[in-house]
This record gives sequence, structure tokens and C-alpha cells, in this order.
Amino acid sequence: MDLIECRLCPRLVEWRERVAIEKRAAFRDQEYWGRPVPSLGDPEAPVLIVGLAPAAHGANRTGRMFTGDRSGDFLFASLHRVGFANQPTSTHVGDGLELTGLRITASVRCAPPQNRPTPEEVANCSRWLLPDLANPAVRVIVALGGLAFARVLKHAPGLGWEVPRPKPGFGHGAEVRLGAGPTVLGSYHPSQQNTFTGRLTPEMLDGIFLRARELAA
Repeated sequence: MDLIECRLCPRLVEWRERVAIEKRAAFRDQEYWGRPVPSLGDPEAPVLIVGLAPAAHGANRTGRMFTGDRSGDFLFASLHRVGFANQPTSTHVGDGLELTGLRITASVRCAPPQNRPTPEEVANCSRWLLPDLANPAVRVIVALGGLAFARVLKHAPGLGWEVPRPKPGFGHGAEVRLGAGPTVLGSYHPSQQNTFTGRLTPEMLDGIFLRARELAA
């Protein structure tokens, strides 16, 4: 089964397609993607970002990870400052964005209602996350949010990576070396809930990606 044809989760299929038909007023003249969203960036990059899921009117609209919403605005501005992206914005497919040494994937590939996928939906989507995690080119994984952090650690043993004991907890700046595997860096998700309240600042996110670049080198 190809990713963009996946229909394993009925609730997510119904929601992503309904949003694509009803649309937000500001985007009513645009054609929504309304399908699972593929990974973005260099497939042989040493740094992999793992996010949560596409936003209903962001990646579910544009068809590109973190593209067309406030979370993406915050993320790509940081990636540009640190040197992973050639421009500070990601508005639509074909806007000239290029990522260097970085790939972006997600724990869930379809937009979930209220940004809350169920455990079953997260488990179903593991088949699409695992190929990115298992890529031998990956040296550093940046987990945006607690769910992404937990998914990486859950899959680690099956990929031959050693998880430290006691099991590490999520936190911004958490750094976990998975034995002979990659290093995982935890970061607060660049959602408006975090960025508007100051829980996550530009300097904090830049620091994560500067550390990722250092580790990858």
C-alpha cells in the first residue's frame, strides 16, 4: 500500500476528507490535499525531525509537512537561522524551499480531530514512520513533543537501539543516546499553545537544532 492511498484509520480518513471539502474561509479558493502527508527533505539526511501530525488547514491543505500554518512558520524560521533551510518560510509546494542535511516526518500522517490521534491510529501509522527511523544515514532524531519522543523510544529496541534504564522522560533539551544508534533530542512542539505563551522561544528551538547539527557532525 502506498502512503498517500492509506485508509487504515476510518476516523482520520473521514476527518481529513471532510476538512478538505468544507475548508476554512480564508482558503476556500484553494484545493486541499486531504490525504496522508509524505515525509519532506533529503532521504539521506543525518538529522530527522519527528513531529506529531499534519494540521487540518496546514499540511492537510498544502500536502507538505509543517507547511501553511503557524507551527510551520515558527519551525522553518528556526531551520533557516541554523542553516538547514534555504528560506525562512514554507507556504506551498513549489515555493522554492530546500532542506539541507535534514528530513521531516511525523508520528501520524493524517490530520486528526483536535490534533489528538488515538493510540490505535498512532500504532497504525508506525508502518510509515519506521522506514525514516531505520535509515542508517540518521544520526540525530529531533522529537517535537512528548508523543514523538515516546514513539521513537518505543521503536528503538526493534531497530536494534539500546534504550537507557531507567527509561528517559521527555523534556525540552532532553538528550538520549540510543546505544550504537542515533541520539534523540527532545523539544517542545512549535504549536501556538507553546510559542504564544513563551514556553518555546525562537532561541530555545534554535538551540535544539544547533545541538543537532553539532551531534550530526
